[in-house]
Amino acid sequence: MKTLGLVGARGHTGRELIRLIAERDDLSLDFAVSRAMDGQPVTALAPEAPAGLLFEALSPEEVAQRQCDGVILAMPNGQAAPYVAAIEAVKPDTVIVDLSADYRFDETWVYGLPELYGEGPIKGATRISNPGCYATAGQLAVAPMRKALAGPAHLFGVSGYSGAGTTPNRRNDVTALKDNLMPYALIGHIHEREMSRHLGHEVRFSPHVAAFFRGIVLTAQMEFSEPVTADAFRSAYEDAFGAQPLIRVQDEAPEVIEGAHNPGAVLGGFALSEDGRRGVMVCALDNLLKGAAVQAMQNLCLGLALPGFKPQQN
Repeated sequence: MKTLGLVGARGHTGRELIRLIAERDDLSLDFAVSRAMDGQPVTALAPEAPAGLLFEALSPEEVAQRQCDGVILAMPNGQAAPYVAAIEAVKPDTVIVDLSADYRFDETWVYGLPELYGEGPIKGATRISNPGCYATAGQLAVAPMRKALAGPAHLFGVSGYSGAGTTPNRRNDVTALKDNLMPYALIGHIHEREMSRHLGHEVRFSPHVAAFFRGIVLTAQMEFSEPVTADAFRSAYEDAFGAQPLIRVQDEAPEVIEGAHNPGAVLGGFALSEDGRRGVMVCALDNLLKGAAVQAMQNLCLGLALPGFKPQQN
């Protein structure tokens, strides 16, 4: 039995992580950090949590003193470093999975998208950076064709408002979102830089948020240096992901409802221009699952050398 700590447990992703941890018999949630819910039972947020477990407002040093086998950091960007430093000072072999963007550009951390970059680098790793939700969808969409690209891939994405977190703001305000679609971060979204870095190919990304709660649908437009056939276009994705249990490739373009509550991702569409030099395809996934909590559990289990993570369908 491996013991875990969860920092940032009150958020949407934290709630999913508590459920996913509870589904395993080789993981035990030792503590859940939330200042806003300090002293309240974790079952008030997630009924699957261990009975008697309370939310705690632990400092980085107090988190480190618990000396768990693994710690998941599910906090906003810019908050991970004090926890990482405290854990390294007390128990440096702790497996840390960070869901923020803080270490996605750090060469000393492993970037954990196993379906694209392999399980090998993640196995036994103690510092694992979890990819962003849009970045996961975009990389799955572009990677199989990146060697054929003639220029930047153009990505148009729409997410549910859970991606804006639990702190009130306009992008999770259901009144402002009613009958609306909000574009944001028109230039330089951090996921654009993340995708370009790890793909080794430039992308252009336009994020939007809509009135549904969870899920992402992302459309990728790609220009090819040579004409591509319809069979070759679709086969590139079958070859890349056919053996991956969490990735489904289909003919039809997936919709938001196919990604929401799905532990993996769905890829489809595969439309070509008449000359075969422009291709369009679609990726759908759940921003809270494969875009966050499921991927964190995949990475955690690899880091802890536990059996492969096979989440149940919600």
